[in-house]
Amino acid sequence: MAVRIKSKWFGKAREKPSHELLKENASALAFIIWRLALDKAINLHGEDFIYDDDVQRIKVIGEYLAMLVQVVDRMAYTRFDDEDRAVLITELAMKLGEHMQDNGVEILGPADYKGPFIDMLNRRSAGYAEFDFSPEDGPSYSFLQYFGAMVQNVMGEKHHANKWVIDQVMDIDGPEVIERVQKAMRDLFAEE
Repeated sequence: MAVRIKSKWFGKAREKPSHELLKENASALAFIIWRLALDKAINLHGEDFIYDDDVQRIKVIGEYLAMLVQVVDRMAYTRFDDEDRAVLITELAMKLGEHMQDNGVEILGPADYKGPFIDMLNRRSAGYAEFDFSPEDGPSYSFLQYFGAMVQNVMGEKHHANKWVIDQVMDIDGPEVIERVQKAMRDLFAEE
């Protein structure tokens, strides 16, 4: 299923985005990234990969979120100074944590979902830091392989079909969502 994403709004562009604008755009990016991750988690099921339960599905969504935060961070590195980049990425992580909290409570019941998500995000950030990603060339093979391995770890190999989930997310789903997030970043921070 294709997810329609609105990532361009009309208004007066600013030479340097204010922290308030960075936070607004981080909120928009969080919504876009959440929808893309949810769509791809649903897509995996449609491609006959098997989830044991909703906890596993939410963890797969978390892996997509962690990878896409890295995409935004790598793009922000080339566009913003350290302070602005920190504002954008911190706000993005917090908003994604809120999405994780709200959806976790709705699907799994009352608990802390944001805290463990932020902890996982920090661990994944250290892992992704080892791999190349450039806004021009996109992710390195190792970057995508790491992402695929993290999803495969969550899915496990209890079900035979899940052995191949790494191929699905490395070759098809990962590159697709990366491209969409890169476009959203370009649109949200376009200088008009």
